[in-house]
Amino acid sequence: MNGNVLLVILILIGLLGRSHIITTAACVLLIVKLISLDRYLPSIERRGLELGLLFLTMGVLVPFASERINAKDVLSVFTTWPGIIALIGGAAATYMNGKGLELLKIDPQLIVGLVIGSIFGIVFMRGIPVGPLMAAGITAFLLKVFTLVADKLK
Repeated sequence: MNGNVLLVILILIGLLGRSHIITTAACVLLIVKLISLDRYLPSIERRGLELGLLFLTMGVLVPFASERINAKDVLSVFTTWPGIIALIGGAAATYMNGKGLELLKIDPQLIVGLVIGSIFGIVFMRGIPVGPLMAAGITAFLLKVFTLVADKLK
């Protein structure tokens, strides 16, 4: 199937699912293709994730810049249960991201399933796409659990 047709299908899915992010991303990529700027697609692919994460991180850090979070709030991360659990969650997430990267290096064709699953999650579950590494990390975890259960059933 032609890439333009797939992008139009993604635009329609985004519109039907009221996902502005999918719709806008697919529209921008379709425009890039239609005005013959295909040579920039590898750069968008290579740097798009970095730029997306940069803006996501900036959005999360705004409370520091606007001084809505102060030193007392930072200290409470180390002295309260929710703060400590947040530290553990952050560490676990980065660990999972690393496992996801390892999985994608071993089995790169899984990216197709991750993308389709992410679109499904955005459109039907009102999820927010924050990166394929976390999706790959969760996939790596689920594959490990599935393997362990399947081995026990043998």
